[in-house]
Amino acid sequence: MPATPQRRRAVRRLTIGAAVLAAAGIAAGALPAGADTGHGDRTGRTVDVQLLSFNDFHGNLEPPQGSSGTVEELQADGSKKSVPAGGAEYLAQSLRTARKGHPYSVTAAAGDLVGASPLLSGLFHDEPTVEAMNKLGLDVTSVGNHEFDEGRKELTRLQKGGCHPKDGCYEDGKKFRGAGFPYLTANVTDEKTGKPLLKPYTVWKHKGVKIGFIGVTLEGTPDIVNAEGIKGLKFHDEVETINKYAKVLNRQGVKSVVALIHEGGMPASTSYNYNCDSPGPGDGISGPITEIAKHVTPKVDALVTGHTHQAYACTIPDPSGRPRTVTSAASYGKLYTDTTLTYDRRTHDIVRTSVKAPGAVNHVVHRDQPKAADMTSLIARWNKLAAPVAGRPVGHISADIAGRGANAPESPLGDVISDAQLEATKADGKGGAQLALMNPGGIRSDLAFTASGSEGDGVVTYGEAFTVQPFTNMMNVIDLTGAQLLSGLQQQVSGPNAASPKILQVSRGLTYTLDMTKSGTDRVVKDSVKLDGEPLDPAKTYRVAMNEFLAGGGDGFPAFKDGKNKYVGPSDLDAFTAYLTAHSSATGPLTPPKADRITVVK
Repeated sequence: MPATPQRRRAVRRLTIGAAVLAAAGIAAGALPAGADTGHGDRTGRTVDVQLLSFNDFHGNLEPPQGSSGTVEELQADGSKKSVPAGGAEYLAQSLRTARKGHPYSVTAAAGDLVGASPLLSGLFHDEPTVEAMNKLGLDVTSVGNHEFDEGRKELTRLQKGGCHPKDGCYEDGKKFRGAGFPYLTANVTDEKTGKPLLKPYTVWKHKGVKIGFIGVTLEGTPDIVNAEGIKGLKFHDEVETINKYAKVLNRQGVKSVVALIHEGGMPASTSYNYNCDSPGPGDGISGPITEIAKHVTPKVDALVTGHTHQAYACTIPDPSGRPRTVTSAASYGKLYTDTTLTYDRRTHDIVRTSVKAPGAVNHVVHRDQPKAADMTSLIARWNKLAAPVAGRPVGHISADIAGRGANAPESPLGDVISDAQLEATKADGKGGAQLALMNPGGIRSDLAFTASGSEGDGVVTYGEAFTVQPFTNMMNVIDLTGAQLLSGLQQQVSGPNAASPKILQVSRGLTYTLDMTKSGTDRVVKDSVKLDGEPLDPAKTYRVAMNEFLAGGGDGFPAFKDGKNKYVGPSDLDAFTAYLTAHSSATGPLTPPKADRITVVK
């Protein structure tokens, strides 16, 4: 009897399913004769679980401004297009649209949901962002380094709820309820008890399907946050921790495991949709996550990563040689990743797929789609509370001043900020600063000429300034010898910063040449370092201004920890806003500097 169309489709499903399983290293004979792969079918042998993920949201409820709010898209003809993206209204809508038709869908994040946030969230200790994450359906997240910006007690409050211990409740009759999803801190333990600060793992369950999630932050968190924020905590090796808890989950019968890792890599392309596996698996990515991925136990089926604010969807072989997805969705809610996890009901494990369809794909959070109404209401409610502070004008600019998104070691906004810090600490006799240094990671956004508010073109509000400098670090002025200062400049491109240089932004008067054709400390051309036209004297003492994080050796600059005669000045934000006010007006706006203090040889 000839096969019916329905039977031909059924046979085709079996053939495709067997091919996928064979490609993943599972024999087709492992399925009983006549079994249906059953993707999405509650009674089938396998079911597709949709894993939606993102990372490094950093409280960007409103669309990020300037270049921080765009992604680069590779076109069919090889050209690149800048696409506006991000904003909680669009992220929520994108995730809700993506979930349609997927009865098994889980949403996860890889840390830094909060911290270094714009004023709309940061002013309220990131309660608005946690509330937004609850509404958009986040199921689980790892912590990142920025979850520790305000210390362990504040992180615990964000998880469990309760009003802020100093600021209290922000709305009459409303108490902050905390995160409706678990923050996972598998590799962050209390020094005294040895126990994880919060839950190390969680198990997502839906209609018989069970997937375990293990959450870790980078082991090097103590090097990039203020010491006070992590007092009494220890940060452990990512691989050892994940492997430990993967065994724990397996003993509990949970064979499908996803690791949420706040550590990442550097892709070969800046385009979110490039082929990360060209010419071979994982060849399009480098950095810390590659070694982590190669050593995390095969018991883990997928790695969702973050921290570097990059976009990639790769396969990197696990220790057994099997391909495994490693993904990151850039930052600020501009992308989300859609990963298909094919769950085998008999083995309770994931049938490994590749990045190719239906594997893992990054999608743009476009701004030309409808807004999620509940997010619009949430943003309006918090904006009303923030308005008396956020809307105050502090300066004027004549054009965009690039900072976070600048494509050179020195950015125009970096020059403005370092000049502001020098001015704030130079005039004061106690400070006496001769130069200022600013860490690039502390510049969180551009200053956009046309912002999202209604204050008018070129007007810089306090809220916009806060978005650029949200940490409110206190300015320090310290004594450094010329030799110590040179050592600090060399640490930009050597040691922990060799693979991914952290080029300090410098105030006017300091100039030098950076030769990137060389390696290590030789990249800083010694004879080129000058202050006000005079060569740096190794034996002379200089008064150097920088924020307290940098003065404490943060971001891989231990040379600055040896500074003497410390003076504590105003906050970096106060220095920034004061400079904007003093050096601009409606008729004389501040123009973007040339960014010509560091000469780069490539």
